[in-house]
Amino acid sequence: MSLILNIDTATETASVCIAQDTTIIGQETNEIQKDHASFLHRAIKKLADKIPGGLSSLDAVAVNWGPGSYTGLRVGMAAAKGLSYALNKPFITVNSLAILAKSVIMQPDFDGKKSSLICPLVDARRMEVFTAVYDHEMKEVIAPCAMILHENSFADILNKKRIIFLGSGAKKLQQILAHPDASYINATGLMNSMCYLSLENFLQKSYTELIHSEPFYIKDFYSPTQ
Repeated sequence: MSLILNIDTATETASVCIAQDTTIIGQETNEIQKDHASFLHRAIKKLADKIPGGLSSLDAVAVNWGPGSYTGLRVGMAAAKGLSYALNKPFITVNSLAILAKSVIMQPDFDGKKSSLICPLVDARRMEVFTAVYDHEMKEVIAPCAMILHENSFADILNKKRIIFLGSGAKKLQQILAHPDASYINATGLMNSMCYLSLENFLQKSYTELIHSEPFYIKDFYSPTQ
């Protein structure tokens, strides 16, 4: 059995959990985005105090590396990399779009919907989103990218297949795209989904090298002070 610390500060809600295989044995959540940095280390300590051996008993450290909030990604990555280095544990990065897509596949009523594609949408402000399209086996139909939404977005795919849209950017698309084969759902069970993906990477020994790792911004980071 594996014990993995999962860290997600990429969006408005931050979550941290320790999972034994795919079973969450402790979780902390913060819904105030500006407080993610101050929340994170206290939450990790609180969880560590509940398991025998504390953080040293972990088998790996996993983090949502993006895309998402630039500040949130840096907060999560810095903490995860520091813990992985200090504890000498494998470092695992998980894509936020894959987390959203996997959450759909893990829903009990998804059985029999192999004809459906899954499109996670992460709000990138104004009418821009970070997005990708996956099939029911989590194979990329469209690789992660930044996209400006309009009424003809995904039209070429929707003319052939049904698409399930979800995520923080889905509401913006729903306002301008009405298509009989487009459906919109709320994102649920994201921490469970992340635990599943991080375990999958752990079992496959698909680790990320600390020295080469940085947040998956998709777009270049921009600061007005540059």
